[in-house]
Parts: sequence; C-alpha cells; structure tokens
Amino acid sequence: MQYMVIEKFKKNKAKEIYQRYEEKGRMLPEGLKYLQSWVDLNNLERCFQLMECEDHMLFREWLDNWQDLVEFEIIPVTSSAEAKKLIMK
Repeated sequence: MQYMVIEKFKKNKAKEIYQRYEEKGRMLPEGLKYLQSWVDLNNLERCFQLMECEDHMLFREWLDNWQDLVEFEIIPVTSSAEAKKLIMK
C-alpha cells in the first residue's frame, strides 16, 4: 500500500533535519520504502513523501527517529484510476 506522508518541520529545525539526513540517511526500517518527495516552496517547512509498505506499523520505528524534529501526518493513498474503480462499484 502507498502512503502520503506530510512532514511539518518543527520551528527552526529544517537545518537540523537535513544535517541528520546527511549523517544517518532516512533511517527506514526494512520493509518501508521511500518512493519520492517534494518540499513546499512557500516556506521550506513541509515535505510530502510518497512511501510504500505492507505493514503500516513500520512507520512507528521510522517516526521515532524523527519526531523530535518533525510532526507527521500519514495518509493511505491510491491512484485516481483505482479510486474511480472503488467509487463506481
């Protein structure tokens, strides 16, 4: 299943986030896959990541590595084509 992860950087923590990433990488547990990300150009304080996993509980371990710097919202998503199939049943 795919998930849209919305990360809201805590105040004045963006530089620390990128420093940790440079030092330790994404720190993803096995089975949680990063697909793509985008950063909000309005203020460079939100990141939207598309991720994939079969067990959503894997997010817990990953969040523990970042929750001191980031607030998270995790939303299960599907393609528009798949959503249409579900709606039109």
